[in-house]
Amino acid sequence: MKRILFIITILLGKLAANQATPPNIVFILSDDQAWTDYGFMGHQDIKTPHLDRLAANSLVFERGYVAAPLCRPSLASMATGLYPFQHGITGNDVDGRNNRVELDAPMQAGFHQHPSFIKTLTQNGYLAHQSGKWWEGSYSDGGFTRGMTHGDPERGGRHGDAGLKIGREGMEPITDFIDEATEAEKPFLLWYAPFLPHTPHNPPERLLNKYTKPGRAVDVAKYYAMCDWFDETCGELLGYLDDKGLTKNTLVVYICDNGWAARSTNADDPDQSLWKGFALRSKGSPYENGIRTPIMLSWPGQVKPERSSQLAHAIDLYPTIAAAAGLEAPKDLAGINLLDEGALRKRKTVFGVTHSIHNMTRGDPDDTLQYLWCVEGDWKLLLRLSGVDTTNYKNVHIWDTKLVSLFDLKEDPHGKEDVADRHPEVVERLKRRIEDWRRSLRD
Repeated sequence: MKRILFIITILLGKLAANQATPPNIVFILSDDQAWTDYGFMGHQDIKTPHLDRLAANSLVFERGYVAAPLCRPSLASMATGLYPFQHGITGNDVDGRNNRVELDAPMQAGFHQHPSFIKTLTQNGYLAHQSGKWWEGSYSDGGFTRGMTHGDPERGGRHGDAGLKIGREGMEPITDFIDEATEAEKPFLLWYAPFLPHTPHNPPERLLNKYTKPGRAVDVAKYYAMCDWFDETCGELLGYLDDKGLTKNTLVVYICDNGWAARSTNADDPDQSLWKGFALRSKGSPYENGIRTPIMLSWPGQVKPERSSQLAHAIDLYPTIAAAAGLEAPKDLAGINLLDEGALRKRKTVFGVTHSIHNMTRGDPDDTLQYLWCVEGDWKLLLRLSGVDTTNYKNVHIWDTKLVSLFDLKEDPHGKEDVADRHPEVVERLKRRIEDWRRSLRD
C-alpha cells in the first residue's frame, strides 16, 4: 500500500509540474517570402538550413494560407483569429500615404477591442516580447509586456519603427528578454517578426556574392540572399533556445505574412509591363504566390514531426496557441486547433479576402473589397467583385476583369490556368460555399 501511495504521489507531482509549466511560445513570422522559397519546400537555390532543421522537427502544413495577402491585415488576422472584414484592418492605410499614423489611430482603437492570443497569454501569467513588424500602435497597446515598437507618430511610428531593427541589427533584445523570463521563471511569448526578407533588399555582401551569378538578375540575387539572411537570424534564435535548455518546453510557430516575387529583369520599364509581371500573383494578390505559406508547429515530445497535406490557415493560430497553453480562445472564432486531428479531418475548405492595399474605409470594410476566394481540396475559386473600378490605381490587379476564375491546384499548383469554363458545376458549388461562409460570419 505504501508503494502504491508513493507512486500515486509521484504521478500527481509530475502532473502538477506539467500544469505549472505551460510551454513557451515562439512566434516566427517571415515578411514577404513566397511559399516556394525555402530549402524544405524544394527551392533549388535558396539555402535555409535552420528553417529546414526546424521543419524536420515540426508538423509542417505545406498548404497553409493567410487571411489576406498584405502584411497589416494578415498580421491582424493572425493575432485575433478574425478575418479582415471582422476586425476592420483591411489594408495598410486609411488614406494612402497621407498622415498615415494620425489617421490610423481610430482604426487601431477599434482593432484593440478584440481579444488576441497575445492578450490571452499575458492575462494568464505570460511575459510577452514584441519585435519586428507591429502595426497597431505600441507593443503595450497590443498586450505585450515588453517590446521594441513605440508607435509614437513623432518618432516615425507606423508599422514597427524601432522594432524593425531586430534581425538586421542583431538579436540582443530577444536574447535579453529570454534571459529575463527564464530568471523570473515565467512562461513567455516571443513575437519575432523581423523586416526580413522584406525590402530594402540590402543583404550582407557575403550572402549577395553567394547568390550572384551570370544570367541572374540582381534583384533576384538580392532577394535570395535576404531569405538566407532571415534564415540565419532564425538559427540564432533557435540556437539560443537550445543553449538555454528551453527547446523541449517551447512551441515554435512559423508562418509568413504574404508572398513575394522579385523582378527578374533590371531593364527600364516605361510602360509598366515588367511591373505588372512582377506584381502578378504576388504580394497583395489572391493568387497562390500571394496567399499561400508553409505553417510549422514544433514542440518536442508533444507534436509529431511530419508533413501534412491538410489545409491550414492563419486564423487557426489563436486557437492552436491557446490550446497548447491550456487556455481557451473565444468560442466564436472560425479557426481550429491545428493539433486536433479530428478538426483537421473535418475541414474541407479555407477562405480569404483581398482588399485594396491602401485606403481603408472606417466602418465599411467592404468598400475596398477586391476578391473573395476559397480552396476546397484541389480546387480554388476566385470571385472578383463586380463593383471594382479597374481604372483606379488603388485597386488590386487593374488588368483583371474576369469575375470568376477556377484553378486545379493539383495540376497547376501556382494557379496560372483558369479552368472555370470546363467545370461550371464546381464554380457554382464553390460560389455557394463562399456565400454561405460570408453569411455565417455576418449573422
